[in-house]
Amino acid sequence: MNDENRSPGPILSDSGTRPTWRERLLTRRVLIIVAVLVGLAILAWLLTPKASQAPTGRFSGGGPMPVVTATARSGDMPITLIGLGTVTPLATVTVQSQIAGQIMHIAFKEGQTVKAGDPLIQIDPRPYQVALEQAQGSLARDKALLANAHVDLGRYQTLFSQDSIAEQQLATQKSLVVQDEGTVKTDQAQIDAQKLNLTYCRIVSPIAGRVGLQQINLGNYVTANEPNGLVVVTQLQPITVVFTLPEDQIPPLLKQLHAGATLPVTAFDRTNTHQLATGSLQSIDSQIDTTTGTLKLKAIFPNTDESLFPQQFVNVVLLLDTLHGATLIPQAAIQRGAPGTYIYVVNNADQTVSVRKVTLGPGDATNIAITQGLTTGETVVTDGTDKLKDGAKVQLRPAKGAADAGAAAGKAQTPGQGRGGKSHKPPSTQGGG
Repeated sequence: MNDENRSPGPILSDSGTRPTWRERLLTRRVLIIVAVLVGLAILAWLLTPKASQAPTGRFSGGGPMPVVTATARSGDMPITLIGLGTVTPLATVTVQSQIAGQIMHIAFKEGQTVKAGDPLIQIDPRPYQVALEQAQGSLARDKALLANAHVDLGRYQTLFSQDSIAEQQLATQKSLVVQDEGTVKTDQAQIDAQKLNLTYCRIVSPIAGRVGLQQINLGNYVTANEPNGLVVVTQLQPITVVFTLPEDQIPPLLKQLHAGATLPVTAFDRTNTHQLATGSLQSIDSQIDTTTGTLKLKAIFPNTDESLFPQQFVNVVLLLDTLHGATLIPQAAIQRGAPGTYIYVVNNADQTVSVRKVTLGPGDATNIAITQGLTTGETVVTDGTDKLKDGAKVQLRPAKGAADAGAAAGKAQTPGQGRGGKSHKPPSTQGGG
């Protein structure tokens, strides 16, 4: 087979016939060279250094950064110690029966508040009344025997003085008198015991407090030292809270106690949002718990509204002292980084910010005291600090709460009009103080 009879190609020769294999080979080489040149041109374009572009993003300088600010103010900052505590009653009594008998009457209702001496339970007194009468009869009989022994002793003493009887008979009569006297005392003790049993038949509350759930029912036969007792009475007013503090906080606490200060204590609920009661520190433990490194303290509360309940978990805030005239700013203004603890201070002249290193003092959940690095009246940034740097230009915007209040006021009133048809504008607030 000759070369013209090979497989047809896409390119035709100038004469209109199919190209030869030489022509096809030449065409392929041309295409390869063109592709290589194009590739080299793209590679050279990619490797050519580009002109630097203007910075964009966080510090692009595209305009002032909107921030929320607050003004440093002078005020009082309480110095507090915070601990976890449990409400502990001053007295919890499990009422027991001291005698055996059938319950005839229950004088309380579950959950009732009782006073000391109020009746709780009545046990059948009839068996002990019968025993009392028997003891009284024995006492009357033995008193008669003692009286007769005294008469015989007087007669024997007369006869012995007349030398009519032996001395041994007189001594025997004296011993009989002493024996009868002992029997009379025993009978009197039996009477007192039965009277005491009659008193035990009427069970009263030993303390003032709240009665718990009853453990027995009417008609039950009870004995002394029942396993669960008859009822539990818990004192609620006043009541104490036992809480713990780390051992590192003990020295300033002891300093205040040795000075004779009365330290206020506030109890909050589990979420630490609702105040339950206020009281004062009563006492501290004598040693530190080595397993936890904490010291136990006890605070007492009047609990007149019974807001504290036994075994309730509470958060305790102990007011140690108050720092007067401190420079206060919101907690949100505090930043921590390479400079240490710092804040952004707004220069009101040119609306720029500068980084200011500060020394922190005591604080609470909202504000914190600045001991060094800031003066009262200066403006600090509280929101938007993540977009700032030293010397950045800022634009003050109202806090979210103030903006929401303004929007609500605008919806509630006719636009541009206040009450009574007067022109009114919602106040604009700068800063989050």
